[in-house]
Amino acid sequence: MLLAQKKSDWFGNIRGDILSGLVVALALIPEAIAFSIVAGVDPKVGLYASFCIAVLTAFVGGRPGMISAATAAMALMMGDLVKDHGLQYLLAATVLTGILQIIAGYLRLDQLMRFVSRSVVTGFVNALAISIFLAQLPELIDVSWIVYVMVAAGLGIIYLFPLVNKVIPSPLVCILLLTAVSIGLGFDIRTVGDMGDLPDTLPVFLLPDVPLNFETLAIIFPVSVSLAVIGLLESLMTATIVDELTDTNSDKNRECKGQGVANIGAGFLGGMAGCAMIGQSVINVKSGGRGRLSTFVAGMVLLILVVFLSDWVAQIPMAALVAVMIMVSIGTFNWASIKNLKHYPLSTNLVMLTTVVIVIWKHNLAFGVFAGVLLAAVFFANKISHFMYIESDLDEKESKRTYRVNGQVFFSSATKFTASFDFKEAVKEVEIDLSRAHFWDITAVEALDKAVLKFRREGADVNVVGLTEASLTIVDRFGQHDKPEDIEKVLGGH
Repeated sequence: MLLAQKKSDWFGNIRGDILSGLVVALALIPEAIAFSIVAGVDPKVGLYASFCIAVLTAFVGGRPGMISAATAAMALMMGDLVKDHGLQYLLAATVLTGILQIIAGYLRLDQLMRFVSRSVVTGFVNALAISIFLAQLPELIDVSWIVYVMVAAGLGIIYLFPLVNKVIPSPLVCILLLTAVSIGLGFDIRTVGDMGDLPDTLPVFLLPDVPLNFETLAIIFPVSVSLAVIGLLESLMTATIVDELTDTNSDKNRECKGQGVANIGAGFLGGMAGCAMIGQSVINVKSGGRGRLSTFVAGMVLLILVVFLSDWVAQIPMAALVAVMIMVSIGTFNWASIKNLKHYPLSTNLVMLTTVVIVIWKHNLAFGVFAGVLLAAVFFANKISHFMYIESDLDEKESKRTYRVNGQVFFSSATKFTASFDFKEAVKEVEIDLSRAHFWDITAVEALDKAVLKFRREGADVNVVGLTEASLTIVDRFGQHDKPEDIEKVLGGH
């Protein structure tokens, strides 16, 4: 069974995986070079990283078909470290990032993804699509009219070619045709070669040349923690998106460890830290890639192209790659989310829009996602608190008031819980029925303590009945209304 699964992961879609891997390899080149520049290192650092991370995650990753390599989100976190301490410290930080990600995998931190709501994922996807498009603008400003024609022609090929042939990926056709036209007609436009020198040797194993002491650890540890968090966050969210695109499930715990192994390998081969790339993963899936072979082919072809065919790769016009990335941006954006603004609750829309705005504003995916998760949690707590209500009836003959609590009692609904009681009502007996309520935290238990003690202070006999087993556990442990020695502590200051 396990062997059959592995065979399916690797060889279940050979033609589609090879063709899509070719497309992804071509699209990885300009991005790896651009991200190297963002990090302040030589282009070969990003290219080596992309090769190493893509190939290793093909074997050890938890999401077949997902492309991992050098990314913008990670590169943005490296600039200061490289500027202040140099490349060798970045390589050491990359290795430490991998170690931290493997530890995160063994601690099952992938489970935290369940706190990321659908609206946050939508915001993340839309922000990424906008970021991909904005990243293409420098290639479209102050350029020759030929570039605009090439980009328009490229988009035409990408969207129209599938009408006549769905076997060959249209982005690959776009790159090959536009490169041929550019070379044949001798266009004077920017090419991949204009973005930096391409490596001419294979990567070699090396140990980062840094002192092995606590001073080095103090320098690289904060950066490595940030890289590990952002890398896992983007990788797990990308895995979720690929899951949805392919209607399959991924092993996110394995992905955590796989990203760690890949980054350790990248650090020892002279590469920068990286993670999953949603844009390239979308290209891979939309080009027919589904299995591990597509990721492996992308990494290996990337290395072959930049090392052995660099003279040809250098002639690929940037306009062709811009057209591909615009297609990715359009395909990545969740257009239905705009239509859904009219139908979804305001809180859902605010979470999605907040995630988008924070990501675009801060240029940091982690900040946007954290803001979205925090806002979603606040809205959720507020909604749940509204479902807590208390009914009551009075038995005048017995001078007894019965309160029946319904819903969830926790920090957000505790004030409403307390305000629902009439402590000044002159009754001999008060019964608080909690059979339809659930107490979640210390704030809720404290609110119950104060309610009981306030009634008793007014001279009423109070009975708390119907506690569920789960509520009884926390009330018994932390409640004080039946502990005479703690009564003054509860009512202190009131």
